[in-house]
Amino acid sequence: VHRHITIGTNKKKKFSLDIYQISTHDPLEDLLNEFREGQFSTTLTNKQKLSLLRILRKNRPAFSIGEEPLGKIKGHDMELYLDVGRPYPPMLRRPPYKASLETRKQIEKHINELLDMDFIRNIAPNEIVEITTPVLITWHDGKSRLCGDFRALNNYTKADRYLIARIPHALDKLAKAKYITKMDCMKGFHQNEVKPNTIKLL
Repeated sequence: VHRHITIGTNKKKKFSLDIYQISTHDPLEDLLNEFREGQFSTTLTNKQKLSLLRILRKNRPAFSIGEEPLGKIKGHDMELYLDVGRPYPPMLRRPPYKASLETRKQIEKHINELLDMDFIRNIAPNEIVEITTPVLITWHDGKSRLCGDFRALNNYTKADRYLIARIPHALDKLAKAKYITKMDCMKGFHQNEVKPNTIKLL
């Protein structure tokens, strides 16, 4: 706020005065609210939390918060190769499992959720889906997850041979770390892009 004042009896000479409101707002509260779904160690000081939260904000595009759309892993499209051709063996052409009315409702709910997230799409009228066996996994707390039973598919899939990092080597790299951060990808399995010739198998 900008004001002019006079001093003493001289009303003609005016002095400029800028008035600033001193903010008592805590920036940590804003950042904690923005990343409210995150859980931080209770041993961190407020200064350490603020430093970590600023790093998270700097990399804000990497996170999905609230109703924001989830991202996808690009450049690593998954592709499957089968060691059998059509017509496929009976094990690969099994009909969907029988499900109770409640299970079917839960499956429908998950399908609609995945459609809204743009992870799956409706099948076109002339499109062929050759191997699909959905199964609902239910936890003790009543929550559930929609998965695919790919056990038979695994038996006929050509193995993709690649080196896996050894656990001792990974632990050696973490030996001098002061902080270890764990992040979970929401519906991480569905964030993998699939090549067109593999979609029909899943």
